[in-house]
Amino acid sequence: MNMCAKSTFPKVKGGWPAVAAVAAGTFSVVTSEMLPVGLLTPIGSGLGVPAGTAGLTMTVPGLVAAVAAPAVPAAAGRLDRRWVLVGLMGLLAAANLLSAAAPHIVVLVGLRVLVGVCIGGVWAVAAGLAVRLVPERSVGAATSLVFSGIAVASVLGVPAGTLAGGLGGWRVAFAAVGVLSLAVAAALALLLPPLPPERAVRPAEVAGLLRIPGVRAGLLVVLLLVTGHFAGYTFVRPVLERASGAGAGLISGLLLAYGAAGVAGNFLAGAAAARSPRRVLLVISAALAVVVPAMSVPAGGAVAALVVGWGLAYGGVSVATQGLLTASAPAAREAASALFVSAFNAAIALGALLGGRAVDAVSLPAALWLGGLLVAGALGVLLSARPRAAEPAGR
Repeated sequence: MNMCAKSTFPKVKGGWPAVAAVAAGTFSVVTSEMLPVGLLTPIGSGLGVPAGTAGLTMTVPGLVAAVAAPAVPAAAGRLDRRWVLVGLMGLLAAANLLSAAAPHIVVLVGLRVLVGVCIGGVWAVAAGLAVRLVPERSVGAATSLVFSGIAVASVLGVPAGTLAGGLGGWRVAFAAVGVLSLAVAAALALLLPPLPPERAVRPAEVAGLLRIPGVRAGLLVVLLLVTGHFAGYTFVRPVLERASGAGAGLISGLLLAYGAAGVAGNFLAGAAAARSPRRVLLVISAALAVVVPAMSVPAGGAVAALVVGWGLAYGGVSVATQGLLTASAPAAREAASALFVSAFNAAIALGALLGGRAVDAVSLPAALWLGGLLVAGALGVLLSARPRAAEPAGR
């Protein structure tokens, strides 16, 4: 999305309260997506399945979201985007509340399909709203706030869910996110103005972007980097249990440290990526290629340092990869954003799936080494890609 482009519709009222409500929506869907990461062990124990099978609760919504991102706006047609968002948040609330009572892994995975629809739909609709809610001079800051919901949820959703799960069990964590989603649906209904749809992104336009070398390279970086991260991170709780022998309380603290470092990494990378997303991603990829496999070796007190380093590096991935991809197609940022959302969510699903297969077929450390190898592949793509194919024009 072009942060500086003028909307084709007249400016409507809404302002910063509406922007904050949209940010709360993106936070809710990504928290829902990430929630099982810190709860795989208790989910597996409670439903009688191994960790790799429990990892399907991450794989399925990511795959569904990758399809839903372009499909939901098209299916919504001429519906007011305010009510599309409210409906999606209501569906998210229902899926999470029902998940809290799921009696079997099949039921839970089925409900995660609905979560995937909400993830893709909310991402796709929310991405283009800032320009319609605030004055032109504030569009950049408003867009950053909308996407901060995604970034903060990506790094804080897991530790928050782990903490809630430690206090009351994994079902309580799902119920809490369900209640949050209901509150956000109410806020969106109250604070958003009427939002008639703008021009939908045509499938041919999205497909046409794949002819641009920089877009192809950017998508490959997203797929390798995010897949590699989630191949290991999906199983971070059992990894920490193995590495430190810690209980739920200490693990929650480590994940909160990861989250705090990730928030810092998001804002640090955001500032630097505005100038050169490729250089930022080179640093991020190099750091993750070292840290992720290093987590496979029990290291006592070094575990905390590795967790913080992992969070600091991954915290900048969303903003930097989005910048890399959209800078390669500045005249079609909405279409590039649709590709980005699809690739990012497909990579989350693929990472969880590959990591789960590595855990079940080989060992827990194998998932971390696989993740490191994939991240190293992203580093190779960035090093081999021509800068003009990945950098903003004129930078």
